[in-house]
Amino acid sequence: MKFVIIITVMLCAMTLFISCINTPPENKSNTTIFDFTPRETALPIPTAGKLPASWKGFNLLNMFYLRGQTTDTPFNEKEFKMMSDWGFNFARIPIDYRILIKANDWNNMNESAMRRLDKAVEYGIKYDIHICLNLHRAPGYTVASPAETTDLWTQAKPQEAFARMWGFIAGRYKNVPKENLSFNFLNEPARVDEKTYADVIKKAADAIRAHNPDRILIADGLDYGVIPSALIKGLGIAQATRGYQPFSITHYKADWVEGSDRMPVPAWPLIENGQIQNKEWLKNTCIKPWKELVKSGGGAMVGEWGAHNRTPHDVVLRWMEDNLITFQEAGMGWALWNLTGSFGVLNSGRNDVNYENFNGYKLDREMLTLLRKYL
Repeated sequence: MKFVIIITVMLCAMTLFISCINTPPENKSNTTIFDFTPRETALPIPTAGKLPASWKGFNLLNMFYLRGQTTDTPFNEKEFKMMSDWGFNFARIPIDYRILIKANDWNNMNESAMRRLDKAVEYGIKYDIHICLNLHRAPGYTVASPAETTDLWTQAKPQEAFARMWGFIAGRYKNVPKENLSFNFLNEPARVDEKTYADVIKKAADAIRAHNPDRILIADGLDYGVIPSALIKGLGIAQATRGYQPFSITHYKADWVEGSDRMPVPAWPLIENGQIQNKEWLKNTCIKPWKELVKSGGGAMVGEWGAHNRTPHDVVLRWMEDNLITFQEAGMGWALWNLTGSFGVLNSGRNDVNYENFNGYKLDREMLTLLRKYL
């Protein structure tokens, strides 16, 4: 009898050992399922082949960048209510992945940070604003400083971490309908060929779809988001572009852009290098390939656009209206960078605006009125 018991115990131990070595590594934090309560919504139903042209809103930067020991600022319900009251229905949430993990361990998700992210999803549902989660910095890639010490495009470990992180997020929010929530993989890929980019995105897409095959997925275009990809479209994934051209208007005297202090004072329309840049130039140079993507059955939107606060306000407003007309004609929704901050309608710090005191913020009413004109 003892012999039988010993053999049984050994077999169980061996089974457990084999199971462990064959099981892929999981996040150390168990996935908590977001508690979603179904409610009536007026939000449009998106598809990978047709993102809603009515998606219009802002980027919210509460988890945008890890600064020292300060991980982020809590999402403010008042801002969601204001967006909803003004008629906007879309918020992109750029996230620095370092906020979502503990001790720089890619496998150890930070539950307290995830609970803060839960609030954005919760407020979106409450105020009928579609939430789009974006990894603005991901394992192995960022457009910001400092650069990542690993390379997402060539190294297996960051690719695995990238996919695993998206799988974790997908599992947490798997009960949230696609009307309310979408995922935008990675901010502004650069210095990568189309096939490599599509291969990396597919790994993350597979990890997401293992939890929720119906989730709407959005990949930024190539070359910092400005070139659509046929390979990405073939994966059943929508795409996002940018509205930051001409750069001499949008990033004039932006302290994070080298040489921006030497740019000429912006004008719009303008002549640059002998070329007239105006609304037609925006249509033909910046939006035409994206309009063609939409016509061919590819979902597309403008994930970021706007102009920094050092550009004269009247120039910004003229440039913005030409962009808004162009986006509208192309059938593309948009998210201004940002709601609150130097590109936005609240607390932008412009010195040539007569601000309105509004709910504790300094509101650029003229810019807000222009945006609402194209809802």
